[in-house]
Amino acid sequence: MKDVIEKLKAYRFPLLILLVGVALMLMPSAAARAPARENSLGEALSLTQGVGEAYVLVSDSGVVVVCDGARDAATRLEIIMAVRTYTGFGADQITVLKRNR
Repeated sequence: MKDVIEKLKAYRFPLLILLVGVALMLMPSAAARAPARENSLGEALSLTQGVGEAYVLVSDSGVVVVCDGARDAATRLEIIMAVRTYTGFGADQITVLKRNR
């Protein structure tokens, strides 16, 4: 038993690094949370007057919104402002596209 404890003491730093690495891998990442974020943002936009049905994709570099209301410039601006407020992305990182029917 003492031999095992001595060997563990000798390898305590590599074991600590291994445990920290495993803990970091088990933590949910931003990418894992993105679908919930996309769904809630899409639902909120869909409830907004003039937007129609909205689909949202969020990545590390920006947001894409596809909706019926993108045909109107004022509605597009409102969508960009709402997405900017919700996600923190700048207006240049948000794209609003017209939905194909």
